[in-house]
Amino acid sequence: MKNNKVKLLAVAVAMGISAQASAAITLYDNAGTTFAADGHINVFYTQTDDEVTGLEQDRVRMGFLPNYIGFTTSKQVDGLTLGARSSFWVTINDGGSSAATDTAIDVRQFYGTVDSDFGQFLFGKDFGLFARSNIFNDELLLGTGLPKPQGPTVTFGNISTGYPYATPVAQLTYRTNDINGFKLAVGIMDPESGEAAVGSDTNRSARFEAEATYNGAFDGGSFVLWLNGASGESATAGVDATGVGYGARVTVGGLQVTASGFDSEGIGALADDTLVTEDDSDGYLLQASYSFGNSRIVLSTAETDTKVFGASTETSNKLDAIAYFHKINDNLQVVAEYDTQETSTGADIDQIAVGAVLSW
Repeated sequence: MKNNKVKLLAVAVAMGISAQASAAITLYDNAGTTFAADGHINVFYTQTDDEVTGLEQDRVRMGFLPNYIGFTTSKQVDGLTLGARSSFWVTINDGGSSAATDTAIDVRQFYGTVDSDFGQFLFGKDFGLFARSNIFNDELLLGTGLPKPQGPTVTFGNISTGYPYATPVAQLTYRTNDINGFKLAVGIMDPESGEAAVGSDTNRSARFEAEATYNGAFDGGSFVLWLNGASGESATAGVDATGVGYGARVTVGGLQVTASGFDSEGIGALADDTLVTEDDSDGYLLQASYSFGNSRIVLSTAETDTKVFGASTETSNKLDAIAYFHKINDNLQVVAEYDTQETSTGADIDQIAVGAVLSW
């Protein structure tokens, strides 16, 4: 079971892109009850060159996001809106001859919601709140990002170079309604004790996470600000697992600038992965994009630095990228991207990717 989760975590890099799909397909709408389907399919041809090891590899694979199909339902009952969401994420790349047709299926969302004047209660499995908007607002979400030449899974976007991944977990979360552009979400998350390196299933402390967002507008443009965080414990006694994420996005005409960052202690690149020591990580993501007609150009730079607890060791992981997106129509777009990764351990990997993205 643990091996399966490790495999799926490598696939688990997307952040609920149903909001980015042009429109869900309504399958049923009657008497206050609706049922709709949405989905995402992408494939890239990549050329990856590791200048240190000499590995050169051509692939046909997924980009940052796996492919998925999702279903959403809602029903009006006694002044309440009852809803549910499920999404099933898959890799199109099998694990090789030893695992032919072994396509992993990852259920990232399976939750219910209750909405009313008081806001929304969500219960079930969904993406976490810590670093949630950091990754939601990544301009490379529909591209490739961090090269991963080998393996049957996806590339890695800016996970481990600009932010940790808000891994889907079981949770109870409350969200306020929009209050003049301000929204607040607070949640109790199931602790990641079963996958800890030591003391499996000994952690009885749930993790608490929260995120505040504010959307505003000014003459000729708009902006969004966010602040999120996590507080919990590792399964290792005395090791805290805490983090804070933050960011801003400003849009003026076709120009959009995004800046985000994070600082964490005792949390790995996957936000539900607590460490056995309180290693300290911090990072940033800076991006600028310009949209003209049906096209968008993105410039991106990101870096994460990690200091090992109790040692002078510090590592860094940096990614620079440029990408071009062109919409054929509301559902289909093509992408061309160049990425270069550098690490303090000497890794130097370049990647060229071209692909197509279909969403509905």
